[in-house]
Amino acid sequence: MLNKEDIRALLHDLESDRIERTVSTTNIDKFGQAICAFANDLPGHRQPGYLILGADDDGRVRGVNVTDELLKNLAGIRTDGNIQPQPSMVVEKVSMEEGDIIVVEVQPAIFPPVRYKGRVWVRVGPRKAIANEDDEHRLLERRAANVKTFDSTPCFGATISDLDLQMFKHYYLPKAVPDEVTEADKRSVEEQLQALGFYDLRFGCPTYAGILFFGKNVERFLGGAYVQYVRFRGKGRAGEILNEHKFAGNLCTILPELDTFIKTTIANRRPIPVSSLREENVVDYPHWATRELLMNAVCHRDYTGNGPVQFYQYDDRIEILNPGGLYGKANAENFPRVNDYRNLVVAEGMKVLGFVNRFSRGVLQVEDALEENGNGLPKFDLTLVSAFLVTEYRSLRGDELERKAIELGLLINEKQTLESTKTDIDGRKQTSEDTKTDIDGRKLTSEDAKTDIDGRKLTSENAKTDIERTKSATNNSKSATDNPKSATDDSKSAKLPKFPTATIRDVIATIINNPKINYVQIADNLGVTERTVARAVDWLKANGYINPERSKVKGVWQIIVRDKQTTE
Repeated sequence: MLNKEDIRALLHDLESDRIERTVSTTNIDKFGQAICAFANDLPGHRQPGYLILGADDDGRVRGVNVTDELLKNLAGIRTDGNIQPQPSMVVEKVSMEEGDIIVVEVQPAIFPPVRYKGRVWVRVGPRKAIANEDDEHRLLERRAANVKTFDSTPCFGATISDLDLQMFKHYYLPKAVPDEVTEADKRSVEEQLQALGFYDLRFGCPTYAGILFFGKNVERFLGGAYVQYVRFRGKGRAGEILNEHKFAGNLCTILPELDTFIKTTIANRRPIPVSSLREENVVDYPHWATRELLMNAVCHRDYTGNGPVQFYQYDDRIEILNPGGLYGKANAENFPRVNDYRNLVVAEGMKVLGFVNRFSRGVLQVEDALEENGNGLPKFDLTLVSAFLVTEYRSLRGDELERKAIELGLLINEKQTLESTKTDIDGRKQTSEDTKTDIDGRKLTSEDAKTDIDGRKLTSENAKTDIERTKSATNNSKSATDNPKSATDDSKSAKLPKFPTATIRDVIATIINNPKINYVQIADNLGVTERTVARAVDWLKANGYINPERSKVKGVWQIIVRDKQTTE
């Protein structure tokens, strides 16, 4: 608000498009029209306008009887519903030597035009008037120019120190601006950030886009700004969680991580022999198509909430769900041929980094890539209103090629090998009748199916404990589940079936080296599929290498036997 010296200067100045003086205290319509005109700021001064009650047109102070009721009536103009949208204004009593006056300070509206009782009032020099069509068009253009997406608004509470400026200067800026332009640019880093939409000099703080791209602690300001990956076994969320990872941090960090993760883990690229002289590389999910769908989720999501982007993988599909439904001009009827941007600065930044193209054709290219790879068309669920879900189905092309390769004798059917090579301790092939044997190869009957290492029948009190694989176990020993290390160390000399395949041997060796490793990591380390790892683990459970009742306890594999086959 102005001080007395500033007010006296206004009183002595000529009445203009920023000042109106009056001695009236009862003409509420006149006051409302003046406030409306100042809020519209047709000349574009971007400075407040002033309505002064208690002064003549020539600037002489007459004074008014300032009462609480008068102040309330003036302040009520803002909220009585006659003026829309509500203006930003302050009403204040000022005591001058000549008498008391009231000063109403009105800020220019961010989203004009402002209407009083349905009409747009503007200032034309020292007088007010109803806006004509050209005036309204100018105000509407200004409204469109002032509309900001969430990512371009200032992140109050953040400072320049919350940004990784080295990442901006050495990673982002060289991709966004030619070297010769950067070398000639003598502006401060704050000015450079503002030029690219990452900083707001008016408020001295980064924008939300600045936090997203270069923030040192993004989740401090945007709680849901991360990607949650979960790999479920089976076809639903009730299945066992095989792997999970939280991709957190600024976009300059996590976007390359997501790209690499999709390429090396999700795509599952592998060669399959199609003849004795030729192999064909197949993938479950095309890298580019999956990446495009995930990058779209990061780019178009609603960052105002606390929910992350969900990147969930099942045996038969991938689901990507991001907060925020279709935005702007895009709707269920015209998607995906019509696009709009919820986050303009984020979209431009991801384009600079090479992760989106902004040509409104990404989804169409994804559909072509998935069709070509045998995945079928993606499924878009547009009914969730506050979220957007896309489903990408796993390609069965690799499975079909594997089946043909097995039929031609080019590939070993590992599952059949496991079934046909289960042997007892003397090397005899096990039948369906004698699959379950004790450590000495004796067939287990219904009465003695649950025995310890010495053949003693387990009582009801200990029938649910893990099978002990040591001759030296005593009656009060702890079970292998309670003390897996003891069970492992004491069973090195136990005689067990030999591994039917090298893959099974490598799987148990990998588990022994890292008891906290998961299915996905084992598959990555050995260069095999997760299904292959699962079949190997099933064999290891059935043949006494891994606890068959509880294969993992608190994320640690429960190894029963550490056979020397695995270490030699």
